[in-house]
Formats: sequence, structure tokens, C-alpha cells
Amino acid sequence: MLKFFGNGDIKFLLKQQLEQLDLRDKIVVDIPAGTGYTTQILLDQGALPQAYDLFPEFFKVDGVACQKADLGSALPIDDHTADVVICQEGIEHLPNQFLPLQEFNRILKPGGTLILTTPSISHLRAKLSHLFVESEIYSRLPTNELDGVWFSENNALYFGHIFLIPVQKLRVLARLAGFRLKKIHKVKASPSALLLGLFCYPFLLLFNGYAYMVSMRRLPKVARAKKREVLREIVRLNLHPAIQFGKHLFLEFEKIAEAKDAHHEVHKSAQEIC
Repeated sequence: MLKFFGNGDIKFLLKQQLEQLDLRDKIVVDIPAGTGYTTQILLDQGALPQAYDLFPEFFKVDGVACQKADLGSALPIDDHTADVVICQEGIEHLPNQFLPLQEFNRILKPGGTLILTTPSISHLRAKLSHLFVESEIYSRLPTNELDGVWFSENNALYFGHIFLIPVQKLRVLARLAGFRLKKIHKVKASPSALLLGLFCYPFLLLFNGYAYMVSMRRLPKVARAKKREVLREIVRLNLHPAIQFGKHLFLEFEKIAEAKDAHHEVHKSAQEIC
């Protein structure tokens, strides 16, 4: 769940996880591909990687052509193409984070896997920092117009960490896009978050238990089993050590429905409640 010592770089942790998977002859979409570090790992494992990036000129892997693609718009990939999609450190740069999740669903085969990493603002240190300075790091002021744009090309902006996403928001957007959270992978622990946990974790248990009981009494028209399923997953995320103490979110999702079908299910439930 948590890595306390050694290399905690998210690229290294992703490499360790990919090496445990059987990806031989699997079509894996790597987006954003960057310089191709992960694409090379996939090649070495016998996968069939397809690389995409907003700036393909930075890609440096022999034998693979990186195509230009913008996560803020429709992807130039056919429906039901990929067995796996890897989105590493990309979603935090996007103002519309629902669109890429819908696109990942579209290009994945039924039952396909989405592996997503992003800097975490859900751990305890980030939450405390946000309380005092509205920033994920207490030693920095919030991202602003001076450091919030990393690249500009043809009047198009590539944003920095303006749109860091908390785990609960990411979970619900992924569910609405037709994904189920399957696994939370190991990440490097934040020492300051661990220290805060010594004092805060009992209160996490108390408040989440209370909020769960109150929430179970809401929405009386929703089946109790369905409410229990959703709310317990939310509480598990709120209490999970990798979420509360980890520097990154490293999540694995499974495609369980086409995006349009997931929309229909949610719309139908909303109509029943109303």
C-alpha cells in the first residue's frame, strides 16, 4: 500500500507494477507518452504500445511513432482498440477531466483496464496545506498565472497543476464514464502526512462513521443495497492508507460499461429519486 524507503518516483513504481502484468501482444495506449519512458517498458515486455502526446517531438523511442493527441478533445483512436490505457501524470493539467475518461472508455475494449496516476491532494498533508494556504504544499502559495501555464503553442495553453483532482471526484467521474475502481497501487508515503495521521486518524474514523450513517438515511428511494455499496466504497477511500498518506494517486480501473450506458443508468436513478 505504501512505500517508505527507496525510489518513490511514480514512473519507477509504475514500472514495477507493469512488470508484474502479462502484457504480451496486448495493445496498450500510453497517453501522454512524454519522452517514451513507459512506452519502452511496454516494448520490453512484448506489448504493442501506441504512444500519443500533445508534444510528440519530445518522444525518443526507436521503433514506435508517437502521434499527436490532445487529452482535451476527442482522441484520434478507433473505438474498442486498446486492452489497456495508461494515463500517467496527465489528468491534473485538464480543465475538463470528464472528457478524457469518456474517451478512455470509448477506446478500451469491454473489460479493459485504465491505469491512472496523478499527484495527490487527498493525503493529510495536502488537506492541511489547503486549509491554511489553499495549496497542496504548505511552503508554496496556490498555483497562479505566473506558474500555472507550462507551455503555449498557437494560442493554446498547456496548464500546470491548476486542476489537481481529489480521489473522490476522480472516482465518481470515472464511474459516470463507465469504470469501476479495481485497485489502489502502492505509492511513496509522505512523512508529514504520516505524522499528521498519528493525531488525525481517530477523527477520520469517527467522522466517516458518522457521515456514513447519516448518508444511509438520505435518498430513501434508492435501494439500500445500492446505497451501501456506493457509500462503503467512498468510506474505504477516505480511510485507505495509500490515499491518506501517499504522495500520488495510483489507481487501476476496469471498464464495466460503455459510457453511454453508464450515463443512462445514472439518469434513470436520478429520475427515480425525483
